[in-house]
Amino acid sequence: MIPGPRSFRLPLAVSAVAVLLLTGCATANLEQSLARANKDAASFTGGKLSLARDEDEQETRRQAASTLLSAPVGQEEAVRLALVNSPALQALLAQNWADSASAAQSGRIANPVFNFQRIAFEGGLDIERTLAFGLLDLLTLPQRQRVADQRMEQAQLRLTGDVIDQVTLVRQAWVRAVTAQQIVKYAKQVYLSAEASAELARRMEVVGNFNKLTRARHQTFYADAATRLASAQQEVRSTREKLIRLLGLDDAQAHQLKLPERLPELPKQPHQPEQVAQKASAGRLDIRLAQSALNSAAKAQGLNTITSFTDIELSLKRNTVLKTRGRPHHSRATKTD
Repeated sequence: MIPGPRSFRLPLAVSAVAVLLLTGCATANLEQSLARANKDAASFTGGKLSLARDEDEQETRRQAASTLLSAPVGQEEAVRLALVNSPALQALLAQNWADSASAAQSGRIANPVFNFQRIAFEGGLDIERTLAFGLLDLLTLPQRQRVADQRMEQAQLRLTGDVIDQVTLVRQAWVRAVTAQQIVKYAKQVYLSAEASAELARRMEVVGNFNKLTRARHQTFYADAATRLASAQQEVRSTREKLIRLLGLDDAQAHQLKLPERLPELPKQPHQPEQVAQKASAGRLDIRLAQSALNSAAKAQGLNTITSFTDIELSLKRNTVLKTRGRPHHSRATKTD
């Protein structure tokens, strides 16, 4: 005989209670996390921070990067290029998503264990159903949810801080690359002047107007100018390669990269020190992150010790005895996590 619908009321009821308990658990929402990061770091991301999760989005990003590379890349264009093209920044967003999901999972109870046994005896059949789960996990669920919320807040603050750091590195690398281009132009002008001066000194020595000491001075200046030019050219290559790495450009994109000939003009009026200090203090993510870590540690105090060394299991059991005819059946037991 097959057990009727009433035999399954207990597991279904307990499952419904478990679903109600889990509805209040924290969940990792990538869109909300990105929206908050764009809000907290609006002056750095311009609201353009996003994660490409399929081929269509990646193709859209490649087209946007190609459009930005078609003209000289300014500082803000470099930031936008990094946001749409940098694999390192995309990996950072994906890792934050995984960390948030892990934090949310820590605030949930472990999967219950369902055990089903069928015991046949002469003239009847005993069906036993057992649903077991950790009692401490259930009792400490509210506290663990609060700890999970704090861990998710820490992950959010770390994401915002890491994005700001990455954008700051891009801006600094852009400034160094453009500065190196300007320096190499000046060094080349000095080198050409020194070369002409050294050649003139050689000719003046030939006709007897310069002595060897004067010519040696001009030759030394020429050699020093050549050394400085070589050093400046090496600095251009070094700073450009660093910028290319931060932007995540491949070989074809790197050949398309064009930078402005000079840095933008300085603002006419400098910022007041008081305004700068006030703005910097208001956005101190490191202080907010430390405060969040302190709150998380305070809420988790003693929780790990209890759940690690103590294990109390709560089981719900239901037996059904059925009468059968004919030959007895073999016993069978199954266990499901």
